[in-house]
Amino acid sequence: MPKGSPELTEARREEIINACEKLYQTMSFKEITFRDIAGATSFTRTSIYNYFQTKEEIFLALLTREYNRWIDELSSILARKKMTREEFAEALAHSLENRAQLLKIMSMNHYDMEENSRPENLVEMKVAYGRAMSAVRDCLKKFFPNMTAKQVDDFIYNFFPLMFGIYPYTFVTEKQRAAMEKAGVNYVFLTIYEITYNCVIGLLKS
Repeated sequence: MPKGSPELTEARREEIINACEKLYQTMSFKEITFRDIAGATSFTRTSIYNYFQTKEEIFLALLTREYNRWIDELSSILARKKMTREEFAEALAHSLENRAQLLKIMSMNHYDMEENSRPENLVEMKVAYGRAMSAVRDCLKKFFPNMTAKQVDDFIYNFFPLMFGIYPYTFVTEKQRAAMEKAGVNYVFLTIYEITYNCVIGLLKS
């Protein structure tokens, strides 16, 4: 790790993460290289290695940041006094609607991203992931006190795996659309909000 204050180190890490995030808007994960990231920052390609050893580590840090931003939105939901099932489904759906970047990264190959990151980076992301699960769990306990512990667990362990598949169902390329048409697959476009809302309502009814 290069010399400097923790604040300076964090600012430099953020610059790299921001550059990666911007590139990810127009390029795929496979296309992005350290050279591309360096070109979008004030760093040389080799100096980025002082902060991140692999591209996967940068994306893992971006995923961690997205989880933390979602947690802030979940905290706002939790701060409400009471919510009906429909109101909670709407609020949770809107919170993910604002986090398309989170869902996009989640839809990537997590095994490769986690396997090619150092343990301390992986732990940092897992802490954020765990906090997100706890925030949703706290919302369920507060707004639906009649739910049993098993029902809460069932919601959590159905909802979070579903999140990994939301992005591919809401953002389809022309190539994918053409392939589905040729394959005779009837693709119905749904938004992040619609998929999330319907899922939450269904899980709360069960």
